[in-house]
Amino acid sequence: MTTGVDEVKGTVVRAFGNLLQVAFEGSLRQGAVGYVRLGDIELKSEVIEIAGGIAKLQVYEQTHDIRLGSPVRFTQRLLEAELGPGLLGGIFDGLQSPLEEVAQVSGVFMERGVYLPPLSRTERWEYVPVAHVGSLMHRGETLGTTQEGRFTHRIMVPFDCYGTYKLTWVASTGLYGLDDPIAKATDSEGRELTWTMVQRWPVKMALQEGMRVKVEEVMSTGLRIIDTQFPIARGGSFCTPGPFGAGKTVLQHHLAKYSDVDIVIVVACGERAGEVVEMLREFPHLIDPHTNEPLSTRTVIICNTSSMPVAAREASIYMGITIAEYYRQMGYSVLALADSTSRWAQALREMSGRLEEIPGEEAFPAYLASRIAAFYERCGVIELRGGGRGSITLCGAVSPAGGNFEEPVTQATLAVVGAFLGLSRARSDSRRYPAVDPLISWSKYIDLAGRHLESKVEGWSGMVRRVQKLLIDADEIRRRMEVVGEEGTPINDLVVYLKGEMFDFVYLQQNAFDPQDAYCPMERQLELFRLLYSIFETPFEFADRDEARSYFLELQSRLKNMNYLAFKSGEYEQAMKQLEQTVHFEVAS
Repeated sequence: MTTGVDEVKGTVVRAFGNLLQVAFEGSLRQGAVGYVRLGDIELKSEVIEIAGGIAKLQVYEQTHDIRLGSPVRFTQRLLEAELGPGLLGGIFDGLQSPLEEVAQVSGVFMERGVYLPPLSRTERWEYVPVAHVGSLMHRGETLGTTQEGRFTHRIMVPFDCYGTYKLTWVASTGLYGLDDPIAKATDSEGRELTWTMVQRWPVKMALQEGMRVKVEEVMSTGLRIIDTQFPIARGGSFCTPGPFGAGKTVLQHHLAKYSDVDIVIVVACGERAGEVVEMLREFPHLIDPHTNEPLSTRTVIICNTSSMPVAAREASIYMGITIAEYYRQMGYSVLALADSTSRWAQALREMSGRLEEIPGEEAFPAYLASRIAAFYERCGVIELRGGGRGSITLCGAVSPAGGNFEEPVTQATLAVVGAFLGLSRARSDSRRYPAVDPLISWSKYIDLAGRHLESKVEGWSGMVRRVQKLLIDADEIRRRMEVVGEEGTPINDLVVYLKGEMFDFVYLQQNAFDPQDAYCPMERQLELFRLLYSIFETPFEFADRDEARSYFLELQSRLKNMNYLAFKSGEYEQAMKQLEQTVHFEVAS
């Protein structure tokens, strides 16, 4: 690492875990990156507070062996993401070090102080210029393109270049490395700049060039309980709180595989190392059902396990959303999955305690809610300067202690997201997967989905709300039956309860590991939902409770089996018509 003339020097005067106090002389700004010298290596850190001539640093590595007087050098740059072709398919840590390359250098156990370039400097890319000499350019506008897998990767004017620039030289079509010049320009003061295919951006600053617009589309996930009951908007936000073992990680893996988006950014923030290893083993072998290509070709994974330093946990979540914003600026729809924001909040709590800040609820920092809100505000739909739109749909998994949704992280998240998919221990224990509880979950995008599907199903949002009311009524009747028994329940109430159970079993539950049932496209959801809704709207008359129970159990079994066979045969419409005739014949009789 080279030393620049603008760097500031300092020495360690106090240490508290990975928080160091460093005496320095000169000009220094908060957020600046510093390097602590330890023998032959340097440990990366970030300035998080400045008081007079003392800077407080959080070090992104283990800090054992750092001593009083250890030298520190500060750069004038913030913690940044390196952005350019080659990100897709990559596996990085919270500081964007490529983990596979780091393993080749340091072995199985990561050594401290090993920081490698995120993007390969040996690979060459086929660059095709778009802009011409003499063109006036602005930040985010396209200079040229290169092909990153099946995606057209736009090489854009760096986002830290504000103002108007006139192109004076443009590289011709050919193979170039990331650091090779591809364009030169002059600013309004006549200074010349040289641009390459790679640029950098501070991860804690939102990357946006263009006008934010209202979300207008629904993101399909292939899960009936989400697409129908609690839809997600493309460019919206949602969270998946749930206790340990309720299936949050499996749900996020399903979303990464089946969601109707272009690119997926997965941030494993503070997850257990075993779960991260399992994800890294599975992802290279998963096939994208939309393209029949490996899922990894459209995925970027940021790994920061719970065994890694807590300071890097905070950085990882910002690194992931910055990469997502970069691809959004190219006009792609991006899904960013953060698992889990609770452990990110715990990192904030630990650093806040070491800074001796006044604690808020449950010792979390008083600014927890504003940090969470600022993070979720980085999603959305952007109308790009050159035309087209890009979007980020943001999902945060929350791991409340003991499954208590009243704790601060969950409550602060619920205040800003557009949909809440609450996973419950009761549903996971009863093997009702996905364990999204329809009684506590909600979505602000139901009317948006209704407008989107109005041409296919008239009054869709009203139908969904009536079915939701049926589920609530069925749960209330179930609670009464636990007290008075089935014999003390009126037969009409029992029918409502049986309808709710049938809808839960046939429609809301899906087997994520079954190739036929794991993914349900929207057109099949519409057919099955309309059939079930027609059953709910049909008046039933039964002689006694046994007849009612027998009828619905038989109907439930037929619906589930026919639905499964229809998926397997591919002749879904024909199978559904046959089933609909059978159902209505029996109802009429």
